[in-house]
Amino acid sequence: MTLWNGSYPFYPGANACFPFDTTRAVIITVFLSMLTTFIIILPGIRGRGRLFWFLRLVMGLYVGAVVLTIQFTRDWETGLVQANASYKSFSRAVVNVDIGLRIGLEGVNITLKGNPVNQINETINYNEHFSWSFGSNYDRSYSEGLEKGLPSPILYVAEKFTSQSPCAMHRQYRISGHYASATLWLAFCTWLISILLFSMSILLHGGYMLLLTAALILFSLLFFFTARNNPKCPIQFGPVSLKTGYGESFWLTLVTGLLCLLLGLGVIILNSVEPEKLKIIFNLDKRKGAKEVWDKPCLLAEPSCSVQDVLMVPPGELFEVRATPL
Repeated sequence: MTLWNGSYPFYPGANACFPFDTTRAVIITVFLSMLTTFIIILPGIRGRGRLFWFLRLVMGLYVGAVVLTIQFTRDWETGLVQANASYKSFSRAVVNVDIGLRIGLEGVNITLKGNPVNQINETINYNEHFSWSFGSNYDRSYSEGLEKGLPSPILYVAEKFTSQSPCAMHRQYRISGHYASATLWLAFCTWLISILLFSMSILLHGGYMLLLTAALILFSLLFFFTARNNPKCPIQFGPVSLKTGYGESFWLTLVTGLLCLLLGLGVIILNSVEPEKLKIIFNLDKRKGAKEVWDKPCLLAEPSCSVQDVLMVPPGELFEVRATPL
């Protein structure tokens, strides 16, 4: 029995899909505000040091923004399939839908979108997130989905990741996600330390911290890789199956880790081979100007020269003078 133009009264409406991730938007806004602030003061830097300073700024903010953002993204592993599936329990209605699965470090995100969106007098456009982060209970979220009467394809995919499922994917992804997240937080801390060391002109140790940041980022990928490559139960919808692959966050993390590795090695190698060039890159080559001041000849006949300038001697050439009484 159906009411209200054929819809089932005991099923709530679809969750509205928010156009973007608010956490990611906040992080990107903060880092873009910092970049804009530094660009405003960029004209105050003279010479070629302006370009090096701007490049260091962009690289530093990019690494920090990526390491912090990927903690909350849900596309470390993604999959999408188009299939004909039963819509809801106690219904014989079969709909043509796109079923999407996105796995992050804190849970899974399942989407269901109809082709077309409006079918069987309903708007089929669902976006459900099931979390396994600290303080969250994945099985409870799944039970709440059952009580709400979510569409059968969403519940079928979500059931594969429950702790009671024989697939055992919940334990694999949950543990690997926690270790990867903890490693990325450590990478964010080492990135902050490297920025502090570079600002204090301790270049060699800053390079070491960049190498440590790269190692932690790559280790986080290794943790996720172990869960991704374990045997998994197939997610089958009739003749087609939902297969997943590495998502944008995984590849972005890999690029960022390799970038930190190259930058750290570059700083260490330049510090041992061409330390003067490294100082130029970090705008630390100030001895040259001081040396020119000491080596500049000065004559009393010149209007810009005074007796005090003539009597000034470099500290390295000072010597003791004894006066003998007449």
